[in-house]
Amino acid sequence: MARRALKLASWTSMALAASGVYLYSNKYLDLNDFGAVRVGRAVATTAAISYDYLTSLRSVPYGSEEYLQLRSKVHLRSARRLCELCCANRGTFIKVGQHLGALDYLLPEEYTSTLKVLHSQAPQSSMQEVRQVIREDLGKEIHDLFVSFDDTPLGAASLAQVHKAVLHDGRTVAVKVQHPKVQAQSSKDILLMEVLVLAVKQLFPEFEFMWLVDEAKKNLPLELDFLNEGRNAEKVAQMLKHFDFLKVPQIYWELSTKRVLLMEFVDGGQVNDRDYMEKNKIDVNEISRHLGKMYSEMIFVNGFVHCDPHPGNVLVRKCPGTGKVEIVLLDHGLYQVLTEEFRLDYCHLWQSLIWTDMKSVKKYSQRLGAGDLYPLFTCMLTARSWDSVNRGIGQTPVTATELIPPLDRESGLRPILGTPSPCTCTHLCPSSRGLAGSSFFLAQGELPPGLLNPSRNCLLSSRSVSLQTFADLPVSMWGGAYAHHKGQGPACAVERPGLWFQRLLLVA
Repeated sequence: MARRALKLASWTSMALAASGVYLYSNKYLDLNDFGAVRVGRAVATTAAISYDYLTSLRSVPYGSEEYLQLRSKVHLRSARRLCELCCANRGTFIKVGQHLGALDYLLPEEYTSTLKVLHSQAPQSSMQEVRQVIREDLGKEIHDLFVSFDDTPLGAASLAQVHKAVLHDGRTVAVKVQHPKVQAQSSKDILLMEVLVLAVKQLFPEFEFMWLVDEAKKNLPLELDFLNEGRNAEKVAQMLKHFDFLKVPQIYWELSTKRVLLMEFVDGGQVNDRDYMEKNKIDVNEISRHLGKMYSEMIFVNGFVHCDPHPGNVLVRKCPGTGKVEIVLLDHGLYQVLTEEFRLDYCHLWQSLIWTDMKSVKKYSQRLGAGDLYPLFTCMLTARSWDSVNRGIGQTPVTATELIPPLDRESGLRPILGTPSPCTCTHLCPSSRGLAGSSFFLAQGELPPGLLNPSRNCLLSSRSVSLQTFADLPVSMWGGAYAHHKGQGPACAVERPGLWFQRLLLVA
């Protein structure tokens, strides 16, 4: 009897194992669907990184040359482990990893350079999964909704991917489809990250990155709701309708849900694609000026700011009908709404930077939450070195070295891993990093004429700051001005197209 039971158990185990192998090999089963696997992988990676820091640097004199070299190696090993974890767990982990990879001013270069690859390693759902999501959300099969539907996505990101399709009425559309498992896994992943960050903080009390988890907790549900993205797209299109150079794709609500977003298909080249611009006779400096106007209006006038303007989300083209240059703004999942107080403090900060009023620079930086790290904050904001900020951003030309994000050249300015974020708004600075230096890149190492002027793009929409403030500026401080009357009092923008845009979304 015992032998028979043992034989039955053996055959059952073999059958289960064979079934598991078959399902896994045919992609019916994914280990990432099992919470225990994802949790175990994350816990193991966190433990390995913590142990490496605790043991590797223990016997080396702090601050010595040997210590710095060894710490760099530990940073690199840890960054690679973290990157592997993000690639394995996908979804929310890749999203957070991409954000970490853009924190050039807050994390060691070993981390940022390693994690930047996550932008090109986003997961891609199979067509079987895409059909499933469309069937569940729209209640029909793909062939019932579309004349054609490209199997190969135009692009894939951490939370979704976009396919080109044609409706039965002949309209060409872009179909954004959410990865099927992200919604269910996101809340559990964020809870897991929260627990792990708290655990690391027990080992390293100076580790202050809970703000990153808090922001993921707040923003992910918004990004996973495509109806919210559609509403944001329509809001910004209406808000900036007076800019004839801006194109926001139309949303087709009748075929949109929380996980599927149907929009007008608009083609174009990425904003950092110099070859595309040359081929289509698009003026780089005109694009820089348009970007400056667009984001000045968002930040300083409306306080409603697009949080993810990396090159894949900002396209340029010549309008087929008119031949005029257009900027196409995509991916409206996350916008930051600025309070009136924040917006006005930010305006005053820029005024102080233009006038090199360092006392006021400190005051308004601290009002924005920078604390004692206001020098770092202003360097991130202006894309200038601390020396240039002190001498006056309107008095010193921009150098190529200032375009290098890490502040290794500024002693004592750049915090090491674990230093608290300088202010609550800083975590969203990397949202603009995809476009950071795009104008410099387009010039292939030579700053375009519009970028040779100092940092000075500031739009003031407060009644307390008059137009005379800028009328009194020397001509050399101006790059071009325009006034807005929004019912809130006079507003003025002193435009430095392009370069300032690198860090402008600190507030976004």
